[in-house]
Amino acid sequence: MKKSILLLASLTFSMALLAQDRVAKAPELKEGDGPYAQLIIRGVTVIDGTGAPPFGPVDIEIKGNRITKVQVVGYPDVAINEEGRPKLEANGKEINGNGMYVLPGFIDLHGHIGGSQAPIAEYVFKLWMAHGITTIRDPSAGNGLDWVLDQKKKSASNQITAPRIHAYTVFGQGAKEKITTPEQARVWVNENKAKGADGIKFFGAPPAIMDAALRENKKIGLRSACHHAQLDVARWNVVKSAEAGLTSMEHWYGLPEALFVNQTIQDYPTDYNYQNEQHRFENAGKLWKQAAAPYSEKWNEVMNRLLALDFTLDPTFNIYEASRDLHKARRAEWHEEYTLPQLWTFFQPNRRAHGSYWFNWGTEQEVEWKKNYQLWMTFVNEYKNRGGRVTTGSDSGFIFQTYGFAYIRELELLRECGFHPLEVIRSATLYGAQALGVEKDLGSIEVGKLADLVIVSENPLANLQVLYGTGAVKLNADNKVVRAGGVTYTVKDGIVYDAKKLLADVKKIVADEKTRLNFTIKQPGVN
Repeated sequence: MKKSILLLASLTFSMALLAQDRVAKAPELKEGDGPYAQLIIRGVTVIDGTGAPPFGPVDIEIKGNRITKVQVVGYPDVAINEEGRPKLEANGKEINGNGMYVLPGFIDLHGHIGGSQAPIAEYVFKLWMAHGITTIRDPSAGNGLDWVLDQKKKSASNQITAPRIHAYTVFGQGAKEKITTPEQARVWVNENKAKGADGIKFFGAPPAIMDAALRENKKIGLRSACHHAQLDVARWNVVKSAEAGLTSMEHWYGLPEALFVNQTIQDYPTDYNYQNEQHRFENAGKLWKQAAAPYSEKWNEVMNRLLALDFTLDPTFNIYEASRDLHKARRAEWHEEYTLPQLWTFFQPNRRAHGSYWFNWGTEQEVEWKKNYQLWMTFVNEYKNRGGRVTTGSDSGFIFQTYGFAYIRELELLRECGFHPLEVIRSATLYGAQALGVEKDLGSIEVGKLADLVIVSENPLANLQVLYGTGAVKLNADNKVVRAGGVTYTVKDGIVYDAKKLLADVKKIVADEKTRLNFTIKQPGVN
């Protein structure tokens, strides 16, 4: 316990963001099987990511890393038409997908690759891959752009076991001097592209600088994300960002502020201090009720403006869920075996650690956050209903959210929000690809696209929980409790990974770290 206390004292928000010399890169190992000259997944039911209903049985043929056939070969519970099936060629490989479901590889649009609280990239990457996540956007390149680009390159060539990586740099990161003019902002944006970044993540800046940076970034063809931090949102909200060229917003900050009718600034208590994490998050839970009422004139005006700009919402519902139910998030069943000791320690109450704001958190705070979610979800669901793009991002590594598991929880929360399960899968796949500008290659199961797939033994539309690495609890016909599901195979670039094996690797990493640190997970305040 003494060692865990020492770890807690050393983990700060700044360390989490500037951890490039602390995070071990993924080992260069050849894992997974393939790619094959020919791979056929036989008799599977397809959920293709476009919003189409499931269909099957289907044979999917892959050659190298591209889908070459999506062939319907019969009807459910009827003999398969053997004549219509793709023929196995010499050196080909088959997977028996009878009774299984296949989906496009999942895309996590808010995937920080660890930090001092998760200092082992292999741990993070394998948790993502074990949950079917084959593409991530790192929104800040917190381990340093060069570090992330190295891992991106190695992932692209399959030298490491990792999702495809899109590197977005924090605006101003690496600048030789503080950016104080629009011209300096434009110069930095062009330098960022020249360094190989895929985009920029903003937190906020003076309006003239935000405007110049966003417009220049759009002009040169890069995409962008923004967490509209409270320190700047009073003078620059989501609508202004979208009009200047922002392509996606993270979380929800800046959106309620754009919906204010009877005020211009959040109703902060007079003793509020942004550096006090409980002040920050407790009052954030009271923000949506200060916005215009759902379906009111102002509410519709803001929504329609964002829709007209083809703007993307990446809500990351899961990352704030502990705010409305701390006990549930703290006791998630995967923590014991899959949460690193450094990460578990970071989650505990700490006045110096970002997102560890449980100084005095209880019923009153959780009730406010429950109401906050209702209003937030109403906006997001209606945005989807009117044709808006809503994506899935997890922001794991903070606030009791463990990599991979948190992403599946995000899918469940979109379902709670009002999405049909097929709409959830579309947000996790095709819409994510569109937000990244890679929909020609990824996001749906179609001939010609890259072979990034998720194969699972249970129907995820009936129960999204079967996508958790721990599966879903089920009572079988013999009256015995079993675990159903968990991803069976994750296919990335035509390479087939055993998802259960990846989880076993993660479990060993966690166990080894516990041994090294003489660490036992304990609940706060319990000796």
